[in-house]
Amino acid sequence: MSDRHIIRPSEANERDVFEYALLRVVPRIERGECVNAGVLVYCRAQSYVGARTHLDEARLLALDPAADVAGIRAALRAVEGVCAGGEAAGQAARDDAGRRFRWLIAPRSTVVQPGPVHTGLTLDPEAEAERLLGLLVR
Repeated sequence: MSDRHIIRPSEANERDVFEYALLRVVPRIERGECVNAGVLVYCRAQSYVGARTHLDEARLLALDPAADVAGIRAALRAVEGVCAGGEAAGQAARDDAGRRFRWLIAPRSTVVQPGPVHTGLTLDPEAEAERLLGLLVR
């Protein structure tokens, strides 16, 4: 464990709890193989919900040469739109950040699926989303 992840008593009140889940692409449900393609981050204290995505086409096509890359990219953009809110979120635009996050992490048997939810502490949830994307997806 790096020193970056050790919380000292003086720092405890400066950080907010956040939750995150990976977005996985499962091109052939029956095989159960997946490629990490994004991360969802939610921080209640800062009313933040965000998604960062990155689709590695070579990995995806190695699992399923017939994968619908354009459709998967559209699904990932839709997740980003729900997180962003506004018109891009469709019906979810009226929901608060927490409801949008909970809706996105609900289990589903589609090609783009959320993984389990994990927690942590952060000063900046947007920066945390970028960090997690680099660590777990790219």
